[in-house]
Amino acid sequence: MATTADEQTDYIIVGAGSAGCVLANRLSERADTGVCLFEAGGEHASPLIDTPMGIVGLLRGRRHNWYLQTEAQPELGGRQLYWPRGKVLGGSSSINAMIYMRGHPRDYDDWAAAGNPGWGWSEVLPRFLRHERQQQGASALHGGAGALHVSDLRSPNPLSLAFVDAAADCGLPRRGDFHDAEDPQGCGLYQVTQWQGRRWSSARAFLDPARRRGNLQVRTGCHVTRVLFEGRRAVGVEYLGPQGLRRMRARAEVLVCAGAVHSPQLLLLSGLGEAPALRALGIPLVLDAPGVGRNLQDHLDVTVSMREHSHASVGVGPRMLPRLLAAAWTYARRHDGLLSSNAAEAGGFARSRAGLERPDLQLHFLPSLLRDHGRRLVWGYGATLHVCALRPASRGRISLRSPDARQAPRIDPAYLSHPDDLPVLRDGLRLARRLLASPAWGPHGGIELAPGALVGDEDDALDAYIRAHAETIYHPVGSCRMGDDDLAVVDSRLRVRGVDALRVADASIMPTLVGGNTNAPAMMIGEMAADFLLGKA
Repeated sequence: MATTADEQTDYIIVGAGSAGCVLANRLSERADTGVCLFEAGGEHASPLIDTPMGIVGLLRGRRHNWYLQTEAQPELGGRQLYWPRGKVLGGSSSINAMIYMRGHPRDYDDWAAAGNPGWGWSEVLPRFLRHERQQQGASALHGGAGALHVSDLRSPNPLSLAFVDAAADCGLPRRGDFHDAEDPQGCGLYQVTQWQGRRWSSARAFLDPARRRGNLQVRTGCHVTRVLFEGRRAVGVEYLGPQGLRRMRARAEVLVCAGAVHSPQLLLLSGLGEAPALRALGIPLVLDAPGVGRNLQDHLDVTVSMREHSHASVGVGPRMLPRLLAAAWTYARRHDGLLSSNAAEAGGFARSRAGLERPDLQLHFLPSLLRDHGRRLVWGYGATLHVCALRPASRGRISLRSPDARQAPRIDPAYLSHPDDLPVLRDGLRLARRLLASPAWGPHGGIELAPGALVGDEDDALDAYIRAHAETIYHPVGSCRMGDDDLAVVDSRLRVRGVDALRVADASIMPTLVGGNTNAPAMMIGEMAADFLLGKA
């Protein structure tokens, strides 16, 4: 039966996140191509988004944040973990810590070797270069003319610089650029997606310049509830917007860019998934695709926190209010100072043990005391050092709890379900404690607050601390995996296997996690998808 629709366009993009904004920009460059971009959230015109330090408020609020919760995690003491995800133009690039990191080159060669031709490092690097506008200028490994500003921090905290000294004191070399060496092991200040002290999200970089084009529609506050099919061909979407439930038809393709949580949810709601589970919810089956939602991966993270004596940190105490008032004045005048900080200013990469081919740990240093993603205030001044395991073997799943698209899906990362993961994180915790106990850190540090003196160095003690306190570092991927086997959801050109005119383009297609932050790789995936559609690959 033919699908009736209220409106038509050529390409429908679901999700205005890191990849979706890139895709909307590239496709709408062709004036004869109609593009409609749907976003469940709202506009990105907010001081909290524009001001880098506004991340503190974004993680605590729900206006621009899906504010998700995982299922209870058996290996983490039955805890449900908080997963913030962007619900706004720019997606998570509008609420994240803005760190620009691509991962290790061999991560992409692994993708290609796993049945995904065209995704090796030599193929993806040109897409990274295309979108980057590097503050230091163009080079063989950096782009200089792209739309995405990548900058040095304007006013790094002195404690962040002290952390880099402490890392060097412990044998981790200083890194000025994590992308300029075959081996990124070492620590330094992170570069950020900012321009002149302001957040430069995917929406700011790619969507804003394209919105003046007459062939691009941007629909905010419109929650796509399912993809519409005629047989096994995607022909449009159904969405819930200000005018109620409506439909739009796509003459060419439907492109799902809703992220590692909501892309598999939308496919499942649309009838693509494990047949018995869909039938149990009363969802008409389009394709028995048991891989949809599987292969979920995330970087699990644990922290060490210390008191510090200098009060240089961002803390809660009597000295902080005057500093914040002065910082607000400074930022209003020249977009500099404390409020231009991304919070996670410094960090780097390390190996949990000798002999590894590439680093398997990442560090994020914050010159502040952090509890529960900043949702709980901690009195006093201090520093927090995060460490995460970069290549977890555990695999989880996204599944439906209801056929109602407005209800969040079940998120089960299955953290530490594979026995290889806990020892890596344990070794990372030991390294983090050692870094904040080094002589170079000594003049700044006080007592260790967490794990604290009562938690010794024995395996059992550290494991118990990890199980009680580990959290996400916000890098879920893999739930619509790319590959050539029966459980792969998309092929190497991001086409959903078994149906026509439907692609997925976001972090959900990653076969395995990259060794670093995932925002820049998601934008690269948007570039790749555009090249496939425009015949440039």
